[in-house]
Amino acid sequence: MLDTAPAPSATAPRSGFELPPRFAQRSALGFTLWVVALAFFIWSLQGTNASLRELIQGFPQMLRLAGEMVPPSTERLLPIAKALLETFQMALVGTVAGVLLSVPIAIMATKHLSPHPWAYKAARLLVAFFRTVPDLIWALLFVVSVGLGPFAGTLAIVVDKIGFCGRFFAEAMEEADRGPQEALTAIGTSKFHMIFCSVMPQVLPSFINTSLFSLEKATRSSVILGLVGAGGIGIELKVAMDLFNYAEASTIILAIFVLVLLVERFSAWLRAKVL
Repeated sequence: MLDTAPAPSATAPRSGFELPPRFAQRSALGFTLWVVALAFFIWSLQGTNASLRELIQGFPQMLRLAGEMVPPSTERLLPIAKALLETFQMALVGTVAGVLLSVPIAIMATKHLSPHPWAYKAARLLVAFFRTVPDLIWALLFVVSVGLGPFAGTLAIVVDKIGFCGRFFAEAMEEADRGPQEALTAIGTSKFHMIFCSVMPQVLPSFINTSLFSLEKATRSSVILGLVGAGGIGIELKVAMDLFNYAEASTIILAIFVLVLLVERFSAWLRAKVL
C-alpha cells in the first residue's frame, strides 16, 4: 500500500534549535591587528592613570561640591545675563560671518567647480588647516592680536566655522547631481550662472542644516573661549570657580544650559519649517 502522507513543505518551520550563523573567520593578519589594537587600548588606559578606586574615593567630594552649589545664587543675575547675551552675540555673528565666507571657499574646494587646480588645492589646504587648529588656540592668537574681549572670540568662531562649513559645503556640492550642470554648460552658460542656478538650489537644504548645527556648536564653544579672555560668560564662570563661589557657578552653569537648550530648540523648529 502506497504511503499517501503529505510531503513536508519546503517552507515549514524546522524542528529543533539552530545556532545563528558564525562570524566569518578572520585571517592571521586581521586577528593580529585586533590584538594589537586591544593591547594599545589597554596601554592607553594605563597612560591616563584611570583608577576606579580614586573615583570612588572622590565621590564624597563631588557630593560636597554639589551641596555647595545648591541653591544657586541670585545675587548677580543681571551681570550674568549680560555676559550670556554677549556669548550668544559672539556665536551668532561669528557663525553668520563664517558661513558667508565659507561659500566661496567651498566652491573653490569643489573639484569640478574650482577655477583652477591650484585654487582647489589651496582651498582644500586652507579648510584643513582651519579645522585642524582648535578654536581655543585661535582665541588665544586673536586675544594677543586684538586684545581681550568678545571681538577676539568672534574672530575665533569665524575661522572655526570656515573650516567646519567649508568642508561640508564642498562635500555637498561634490555630491550634487551633475546632469543639470552639464546641460547648462552645454548650452553655453557661464560657470558662475551654472553654480547659482543649478548647484545652489540642490545643496541649499544641506547648507541650511549645516549652518544651524554650526550655530549650536558655536554657542557651546563660545563659553569655553571666555576662559582665555575672549569675551562671553566663560570668564564669569572661571572667576566664580577661582573664588570658590560655587553657588554663583551653578547659576552660570544653569544659564548656559538654558541658552544652549533654547538655541537647539529654535534650530530644530527652523529645520522643520524650512527643510
